[in-house]
Amino acid sequence: MSGISARAGRFRLVFTVLLILLLGAILLSMNLGTMAISPGELVQTILGRGTRQQQIALFIIRLPRILIAVLVGGALAASGAILQSVTRNDLAEPGIIGISSGAAMFVVVYIYLTNGNNYYSIPAFTIFTMPAIALMGAFAAAAIIYALAWRRGMKPRRLLLMGIAVNAGFNALIIILQLSFDNRDFNRVLSWTSGSIWGVSWNYVIAVTGPLLLLGAATLYQSRYLDVYTLGDEIAQGLGVNVERRRRLLIAMAAALAAVSTSVAGSIAFVGLLAPHIAGKLAGPQHRYRTPAAILTGMLLVVCSDMIARNLFAPLELHIGIVVSVIGAPYFIYLMVKQ
Repeated sequence: MSGISARAGRFRLVFTVLLILLLGAILLSMNLGTMAISPGELVQTILGRGTRQQQIALFIIRLPRILIAVLVGGALAASGAILQSVTRNDLAEPGIIGISSGAAMFVVVYIYLTNGNNYYSIPAFTIFTMPAIALMGAFAAAAIIYALAWRRGMKPRRLLLMGIAVNAGFNALIIILQLSFDNRDFNRVLSWTSGSIWGVSWNYVIAVTGPLLLLGAATLYQSRYLDVYTLGDEIAQGLGVNVERRRRLLIAMAAALAAVSTSVAGSIAFVGLLAPHIAGKLAGPQHRYRTPAAILTGMLLVVCSDMIARNLFAPLELHIGIVVSVIGAPYFIYLMVKQ
């Protein structure tokens, strides 16, 4: 009992620290930008007493971006936690194994068919239907990867390799599609598929908040099954778990989380890789602790990455995916060498 209470106490401490860091990062991100807003001015603007420029900067530009960063970071982290558990592969995450690129390709095609090659003024109807289209793309990619990786059972290494191959294929198709765009829209699509939340509005926030909150709650509920997969399929079956049925359900949830995130933020790799690993080291391997800690870690990672992307070379802006990749790529190489 003392061990259980110690793990629970450790988790509460980690959760509290991560939550404080996340709130601090959000407040700092609200302050920083091309037009800096001091803490005092921030309070006045929130109370409706700021200048018009401050209100536009905070409520029209920064807050939607921050909320999208929070939602996307948590969703990608949850997706990565699921994939790493059900495949028993520390390298599995939606941006690497092709799920995000499948969703991205479907969205690019959808916007092109409904809005021509204009990616700068996407109508509200397209924005609100993009998550459903991305979901179709993610499910298609997940089905292809699962079918190719299945050989009398799921082999984690095979799934990773098939996922990388499918990811390359979808990215090649996106590049081919981009050749039909003019220079301006080519650059916009390239920015988005590289991972970007530039230009998001409240419509994007409204479109994805409901689905991601529902999927996040479902992930936390299903996390009790994730520990069983780490024991192996035979032991899991002995404990009464329908392994393949539950695995397909969990992979579908991971694909849905990645799809909805990709529909508004493009393909941001490595968040689903880094966040569960960091959370595991902080909160322990049990998924009742690891999964919520991973979600907070993913939120913190994406909020901080967006803040760096906006301000490091202001007024020029980096892709958020590039900032995350600078951190994630070396860690991915380390895990590859370790395995």
